[in-house]
Amino acid sequence: MWPERHLKTGDLLPTFCLPDQDNTVICSDALLGRRFVLYVYPKDMTPGCTTEACDFNDRLQSISPEAEIYGLSPDSPESHRRFRDKYKLEFTLLSDPSLETIKALGAYGTKTNYGREYQGLIRSTFIVDRSGRIESALYNIKAKGHAERIKSLITGV
Repeated sequence: MWPERHLKTGDLLPTFCLPDQDNTVICSDALLGRRFVLYVYPKDMTPGCTTEACDFNDRLQSISPEAEIYGLSPDSPESHRRFRDKYKLEFTLLSDPSLETIKALGAYGTKTNYGREYQGLIRSTFIVDRSGRIESALYNIKAKGHAERIKSLITGV
C-alpha cells in the first residue's frame, strides 16, 4: 500500500506525460505559463462521470478565458475518444491506466462504500496556476454541481 497524501494550495503539481484521446502525449511542463483545471474522474460513459464532463463542457465558454480544462481517468485514449465524441466534449481527456499520476495527485486511496473499505479512485479537481502550483485542491467531490463550483472559483463570480 502507498501512503495517501493529498495535495494542498501552494504544492507543485506532480510532473506527468500522458496520452490524450488522440494518443498525443501531453506533458505538464508544456502547460507551464497557463492556468488550468485538472479534474480526475473514475470512468468514461458512467452516469456521474458523464454528468460532470457535460457540466464542464456547458461551462467551457465561461471558464476557458481564465483556464483550460483537462479531464483525467484510467481509461484508454480510445475510450476517451469515444466518450468525447459521443458527448461532443470540447476539452482534452488524459489517460493514466497505470494510475501513476492519479496516485501522485493523491486521487487514489481508501474509500468506504456500504461499510466496506477498499482502494479506489477519489473524484478530485485541481486548479493549477501558471507556475505549476496548486491554487485549489478538492477531494471527494460530488459530480453534480461541481463544474459550477469550479467556474465560481476560477472566475470569482
